[in-house]
Amino acid sequence: MGELSKIQFLMVVAIPALFAITVHEAAHGWIAKRLGDPTAMMMGRLTLNPIKHIDPIGTILVPIATFWLSGFLFGWAKPVPVTWENLRRPKRDMALVAVAGPSANLLMAIGWAIVMKIGLLFLPGSGYVAIPLVYISFMGILINCVLMIFNLLPLPPLDGGRIMISLLPGPLSWKYSQLEPYGLYILLFLIITGVLVWVLIPPVLTLITMIGVLFGINPQIMALMPML
Repeated sequence: MGELSKIQFLMVVAIPALFAITVHEAAHGWIAKRLGDPTAMMMGRLTLNPIKHIDPIGTILVPIATFWLSGFLFGWAKPVPVTWENLRRPKRDMALVAVAGPSANLLMAIGWAIVMKIGLLFLPGSGYVAIPLVYISFMGILINCVLMIFNLLPLPPLDGGRIMISLLPGPLSWKYSQLEPYGLYILLFLIITGVLVWVLIPPVLTLITMIGVLFGINPQIMALMPML
């Protein structure tokens, strides 16, 4: 298994990336509905159909452009609409809705680890099937771990920011929420300066290593890292 070209990389990353963003967003809507807000369901966003969650710019154009120009994959999906006033306990439930997305990414990373384990078992005899499966499942682990850690950053409008707003007392919570209009600009600054990568790499590698150890595939995961 040699180093992937950019075209091969984009082909391998497409399936797990679509699953990652679709299930992440649907999880927000599903938990919101359970807690009293049917907005996502009424707007057709409580679905695993990726077309409903794709933002043409944030999900397609920006990731391709940033990866092609810098090697760093960055983008976003259409956020699931949540009417906070409909939630039974808005301040508490805001955190529960927010944490649903990263939790879904963790479960998907574990699911892809199981797929990778199966692919590795068939690798010696069915390379033409197993090798793409191993690559795709590895990307599934990586993408979901990155999305989980990235979205837990305590910066509105990311999930971690909403969790922080929910946990802070009233006046501090309101002041912290005022960062939201500037959140995207702060993220772009962190990407351009390289700070975001520096912040994400240690927890992402730790999480990937833990999942690899759990399923006995850690050496194979570490071997694939430099090939991307």
